Amino acid sequence: MAKKTDKQKGPSSLTKNYLIAYNAILAVGWTHLLYLLITYPLKPSTLSLYETVKYSLFIFQNAAVLEVVHAVIGIVKSNPILTAFQVASRVIVVCGILMATNSGRESVGLPLALTAWSVTEIIRYSTYTLNLLGVVPHFLVWLRYSLFIGLYPLGITGELLCIYAASKEIGKYQLYSIAMPNWLNVIFNYQYILWVLMFLYIPLFPQLYMHMFSQRRKVLGGGKAK
Repeated sequence: MAKKTDKQKGPSSLTKNYLIAYNAILAVGWTHLLYLLITYPLKPSTLSLYETVKYSLFIFQNAAVLEVVHAVIGIVKSNPILTAFQVASRVIVVCGILMATNSGRESVGLPLALTAWSVTEIIRYSTYTLNLLGVVPHFLVWLRYSLFIGLYPLGITGELLCIYAASKEIGKYQLYSIAMPNWLNVIFNYQYILWVLMFLYIPLFPQLYMHMFSQRRKVLGGGKAK
């Protein structure tokens, strides 16, 4: 009996406390970002929306890279590949688009993406935190596996609009690109990279979206994992 209990035990106390702290901090961080987003139109300011949220966005979005690490080393049960895809798209938008171009920051896609990201992450990280504490309420679980139906397409639309706007600016001024001839004898066109990235959304988004519907059926609809 002792051996069976050992196999079923959860993460160590240190690991559990770390995960609680990690998820709680990110839940608070995304709540702060949503507050900045909601109150931005209400406050007279010379700063753009991006300038208002950039530090919170950079810190808390890039902190999600640790989720891939958590999945790889096995302290959470997430699929490392799916997690990497989900995290990578947003990190690329933040670091490769918003930080790199003015057009991406000024795109109408920015508030769309920020709204979808922040609401999704507040619910997700709050659910993880309370689940680790053993007190997650059902309504929060329902929100996590229901609101994504609208939030995922909204976020993807925002991301694509930002990437598209940035690609036009990059193409016009040949930003971050390398033309021939040069001593390295290589060509690098950042605009083409962004076009490929936008194309990749076509096969990848439906897979991630359907995965969430599958998870919803298992959690809310009585479906059983095979």
